Amino acid sequence: MAIFLHRVGRIAFRHRWYVVLVWAAVLALAGFGALSAPKASDEGFSMPGIESQKAFDLMEQRFPGTAADGASARVVFVAPDGERVDAGGNRRAVEAAVASLAEGPQAVSASDPFRAKALSEDGRTAYATVTYEAGPKDLTAAARDRLKGAVEDARGAGLTVEVSGKALDEGGGPGGTAEATGVAVAALVLLVTFGSLAAAGLPLLTALIGVGVSLASILTLAHALHLSATTSILAMMLGLAVGIDYALFVVSRYREERSRGHEPREAAAVAAGTAGSAVVFAGLTVVIALAGLSVVGIPMLTKMGLAASGAVTVAVLIALTLVPALLGFWPNAVLTRRARAGRAGRADGTGGTGGGRSARDDAPKDATEGWGTRWARFVLRRPLPVLLLGVVGLGALALPMTDLRLGNPGDEAKPVSTTERRAYDALAEAFGPGFNGPLTIVVDARGTKDARDAVRTVARRIGDTGGIVSVSPARFNEAGDTAVFQAVPSTAPTDERTKDLVTSIREERPEIVSGTGVTFAVTGTTALDIDIAGKVQSALVPYLTVVVGLAVVLLLLVFRSLLVPLKAAAGYLLSVLASLGVVVLVFQQGHGAGLLGAEHTGPIMSLMPIFLVGIVFGLAMDYEVFLVSRMREAYVRGRTPGESVTEGFRHSARVVAAAALIMVAVFAGFVSEDDSMIKMIGFGLASAVLLDAFVVRMALVPAVLALLGHRAWWLPARLDRLLPRVDVEGEALHRRPAGTDTPPSGTVAPREVSRT
Repeated sequence: MAIFLHRVGRIAFRHRWYVVLVWAAVLALAGFGALSAPKASDEGFSMPGIESQKAFDLMEQRFPGTAADGASARVVFVAPDGERVDAGGNRRAVEAAVASLAEGPQAVSASDPFRAKALSEDGRTAYATVTYEAGPKDLTAAARDRLKGAVEDARGAGLTVEVSGKALDEGGGPGGTAEATGVAVAALVLLVTFGSLAAAGLPLLTALIGVGVSLASILTLAHALHLSATTSILAMMLGLAVGIDYALFVVSRYREERSRGHEPREAAAVAAGTAGSAVVFAGLTVVIALAGLSVVGIPMLTKMGLAASGAVTVAVLIALTLVPALLGFWPNAVLTRRARAGRAGRADGTGGTGGGRSARDDAPKDATEGWGTRWARFVLRRPLPVLLLGVVGLGALALPMTDLRLGNPGDEAKPVSTTERRAYDALAEAFGPGFNGPLTIVVDARGTKDARDAVRTVARRIGDTGGIVSVSPARFNEAGDTAVFQAVPSTAPTDERTKDLVTSIREERPEIVSGTGVTFAVTGTTALDIDIAGKVQSALVPYLTVVVGLAVVLLLLVFRSLLVPLKAAAGYLLSVLASLGVVVLVFQQGHGAGLLGAEHTGPIMSLMPIFLVGIVFGLAMDYEVFLVSRMREAYVRGRTPGESVTEGFRHSARVVAAAALIMVAVFAGFVSEDDSMIKMIGFGLASAVLLDAFVVRMALVPAVLALLGHRAWWLPARLDRLLPRVDVEGEALHRRPAGTDTPPSGTVAPREVSRT
């Protein structure tokens, strides 16, 4: 691996113009494809295998032309204090608004709240439901303008009017502020780390090119592969974060090799062979984690994972080719000012000793004992207290996770400044907390002689169930063999009692349909959220098994050790559980939620654990590979276990810390978004990276390695013979004659690691 990537680095450096032109062509072709590709079709969210989805599918089959999750809007009218909404000028204003909405573009119907009895008991609040023939993303500007105009006219008449529903969803992802914030912080971190504008700018430039290629490719394939707008969010997050990190590691190793006396081309080649090898395997762990999302069985999640793995793959390829090529254009610009001045002095005979340094020297000439070395020595002197403190601290943060409740936050989680949140609150106050999350009952009466009587019986029995406050009249399809009605719970959609109610109705289904000859399914947004949470929980263990198992095997190849991969996996589990605990602490229990703009607490988004488990595992293994590969590199070259830990920290600690801060900055930037899902994902990923990089990798890893000593690098002899050698630490590069690409025959590694 190291020899092959060494050749790639040399070729990219030597033929830099061709490499740059190739990537420019790829970016241009992807951009042209994105501009010319047809718009992605909006197929909505689907979750095969759950009762709610089966009921949605049955509705679309038996009620042709009416999408179960089509665009709709609920307009809420509230009269001033002491007045009724169905009296005098208030009634006329509501009727005028409803008439205007019914005649609007793409509108199918608009219900009259007074005829539909959509009026609160005190007569102060009413609502009208507007349905459209198009999906949310296919609504025209004229349709939305008519909706906004009718609302403003009713407000002008003195009513309080708020709107909720999918008709307000214009699609799209983050607005750009998050990305700009992440890039700005990343630039600052890179500048402080490298002390050079060119060195700081190069990783940013290559990362942005990679993100551009990835996002343009996703847009090009969106229509053919039925990708939604949310598919690109994860690809953008990870593409930007790992793109900067991978380029950062290659540039850092290049600077290190230059300080050892290598000429620019050889330094770029060695950087590609060593840091590039770590990049390849770090990228592979991320790709495994993301591609493993397909195990969950959620099509949207599978597409997001595969799109993000594509973005990570592009970042790896750019780090191995474009970064060495750009170093060829500015070989000295990425060095510190002191290093450039020293080289200029040696060139004119005013500086240096004239003897030069061997490219085989173990340490840079200007190496000083930095904070990484001092910290490593501190941990080596006190490994057990550091280990215990880290484990106890992460365990304490993980405790709130025992109270984890999964769901999908809706309008109640939005800021009170939004009309959707105000509409939610008005309806809950007027009609009860369960009104915002009615259960949709789909009755399949095909083959039943008296379908209408059977449906009435089922509706009556469900209405008598404890926790149901009302049942709407049933609506039949044209064939008369399928009916749909709504049952309103007494509790809010995200209340645990609502979940128990749905479970109870389903469990009592045989008694409810007894003697009717029909069957029914419970669906609707509330039931769908409950089913999604259940499916995600059941998929967590298989997903963890697949991802962690594959990654442990991969790390076994990289480090040729049994204990190091197991330690890496155990540390990851600690960090991901702690980050989940922090998410519960903030978004469910409300501690500090106001500081993040989360004005409502409730259940954690159902997909959040899967996102954290998958994405954080890949990123955690990134830091494991980058940090520990330098330790193993020192160990196989003859250093003691303690010296190897110190050597790894001396070379990698500052760069790993910078990479982690960049990741945290990129993810934390998404906390500023209004979308509660993106806000929660950004916060969860940022906290997970922070805990994993600075507690697990920087503290627990050296502590465990110090306690294990030589045993950390033990591998049974039989397994050692079976495993292929991938040479991530670049042993072959250190053994080869200077200026060649292949090791001499008959050479052996500097240290033969004990297998006993």
